[in-house]
Amino acid sequence: MKISIVGATGYTGAELLRILATHPEAEILYITSESQPGTAINEIYPHLTKFYTNKLVSMADLETIAAESQVIFIGLPHGHAMEVGRKATAINPKVKIIDLGADYRFKNHAVYEQWYKLPHTHKEAQAIYGLTELNRTKVKEASIIGNPGCYTTASILALAPLVKEKLIDVTSIIIDAKSGVSGAGRGLNLGSHFTEVFENIKAYNVAGHRHTPEIESVLGELAGQELIINFTPHLIPVARGILSTCYAKLKDGVSAEAVDEAYNNLYGKEYFIRLLGRGGYPLTKNTRGTNFCDLGWHVDKRTGRVIAISAIDNLVKGASGQAVQNMNVMFNIEEKTGLNNAPLYP
Repeated sequence: MKISIVGATGYTGAELLRILATHPEAEILYITSESQPGTAINEIYPHLTKFYTNKLVSMADLETIAAESQVIFIGLPHGHAMEVGRKATAINPKVKIIDLGADYRFKNHAVYEQWYKLPHTHKEAQAIYGLTELNRTKVKEASIIGNPGCYTTASILALAPLVKEKLIDVTSIIIDAKSGVSGAGRGLNLGSHFTEVFENIKAYNVAGHRHTPEIESVLGELAGQELIINFTPHLIPVARGILSTCYAKLKDGVSAEAVDEAYNNLYGKEYFIRLLGRGGYPLTKNTRGTNFCDLGWHVDKRTGRVIAISAIDNLVKGASGQAVQNMNVMFNIEEKTGLNNAPLYP
């Protein structure tokens, strides 16, 4: 598999390289950076020494990159990937595109333009939303994948069985999610400085986070109707991990056993979904460095609510690991190839 990574110096690019270093089918051709071309990647990320010493190249050579690659991962800020995807697929119609940003996540381009304040320039792309467990058949046939966001992955996986089986009032969904600081990216920002984050927890982008319409879109498809959720993200003083706690009102007559059955029916055979069952408490540390999503749920008879909890590593199942999982499906490779490692603990 001849692979290139456009935008390789962010955390997701570095995580892709870490994962692909042990992937038996992966050969890295080109890695790009517009800010540091000519620099060896292990000078920027010394942990990759003895795995990768490739020098970064400029995206100006996209024609060569596209022509020689079988798959291109894109790790660029939103607004840039769709131009790369449009040009790369024109150069090489056989190349597969996996975008780790937001540009290919929305079927409704007007929603993208509303929330991201940019025109969509590759509307003709037949992109597939790459939440593998829910979309595997379409992923297998796709040429362009919009890899889901990290909050989105954790929250949708927690709620999908309840929505799919119509067990909850979809107007009652509340999501309270907490993320490690790596989710903010590698760029300098006052809000992610050590002294701002250490011994501190804060909510941010309340009622306005860009993952909100992504969650609404996917859950709305499962529900067969448009829906609106309350989503509140929080920043917590850890490097990796997302814990998403999701609340919804159960419909009248729905039993705890019906909730159990919904989770087991949808995920019982999924390798990367670890069901902790009713009463389970997922921990971010138990998924650290892996592509696993741990799920537990609780039925509150007093309030008539179900509380679903998920834990993932935001850089793996929430980004680069899921991208590799999608690549494996697209190329008919065993799905857990390169991803079958135990969590880092403690």
